[in-house]
Amino acid sequence: MNKIAFDTKNCGTCPIQHRAVCSHCDSAELQMLDSIKYYRSYEAGQSVLWAGDHMEFVASVVLGIASLSQGMEDGRTQMVGLLLPSDFIGRPGRNASPYDVVAVTDLTICCFRKKPFEEMMLKTPHIAARLLEMTLDELDSAREWMLLLGRKTAHEKIASLLTILATRDANLYKKIPLDGMVFDLPLTREAMADYLGLTLETVSRQMSGLKKAGIIQLEGKRRVTIPDIARLMAETGDDMDGGMLV
Repeated sequence: MNKIAFDTKNCGTCPIQHRAVCSHCDSAELQMLDSIKYYRSYEAGQSVLWAGDHMEFVASVVLGIASLSQGMEDGRTQMVGLLLPSDFIGRPGRNASPYDVVAVTDLTICCFRKKPFEEMMLKTPHIAARLLEMTLDELDSAREWMLLLGRKTAHEKIASLLTILATRDANLYKKIPLDGMVFDLPLTREAMADYLGLTLETVSRQMSGLKKAGIIQLEGKRRVTIPDIARLMAETGDDMDGGMLV
């Protein structure tokens, strides 16, 4: 994802203002939110929340990416989701985190004190409606991810993840058209392997295959150029008449 500077005292400079939970709020509502918000920053690899932690805040991801993981009694863990810019952390009415939340990259989140936020939801239909919309989008994404993990080949998994990251990056920062877009891959090969249920060698091989076919261009390990987004999407195996990638 692209590094963007913004003024934490001016919501008008926030890079997620058009997609966040506050995106439909009027000026009076934004003022109310401003009175209960604060920012937190984390370095890559740092824990934001552990499963079972008492949550005193809910938050929107502003910059960076975090992972959601769930552990088992024998110590095994599974990454079950990624939190990208504008995604929401926490759930009103739930006091504890059900997942481990860890910064995958350097991360900045906009936090709202949980109790006042819950009270504000009852008085502010714009926030409640937007949160419902985001929750339904998250449900759609989870269903898409079930298909990806359960049915797709390694090649299709890598193409799908790159498409999700590329289109989300473009939509967030309004870099339209998508063709010829350039972005920094926020995940290491190891993180991609963990998230997709693949080996590191398989991830590297599939990335090299996409590069060799001219579907993507790589500069180093992180800089990705997509000359033609339609070609990349064709590699995902998705029915292009339906489904949602972002």
